Amino acid sequence: MSNDLDRARNATAEPTAPARPAPIATSPAGRVPRTRTSTAWFGICIAALLFVVLIVFMLQNTASVEVSFLWMHGSLPLALALLVAAVGAALLTMVIGAARITQLRRLSRRQRQ
Repeated sequence: MSNDLDRARNATAEPTAPARPAPIATSPAGRVPRTRTSTAWFGICIAALLFVVLIVFMLQNTASVEVSFLWMHGSLPLALALLVAAVGAALLTMVIGAARITQLRRLSRRQRQ
């Protein structure tokens, strides 16, 4: 969309000039620049590969193990126990990260005022 605006601003006054497609903007090194869409596509590809690895791991570790946590006791497949532990750790990390981001935003707002 911004390319359209740039072309409209830089358009010549000659109405008979042949319309040529605009060249793809490249970085100084001659590469096509990264976009949000390309970054999202790359991230989705990596996530899909990681899910395949996770599924293979879970299929290979179906043996039941005894799990005790605080007052709870039970048995469940090893892969599921490890997955629950990993998700719990990820959630804890996200909560701590969100608290830190909130703290930094408050500090930034105070410094602007």
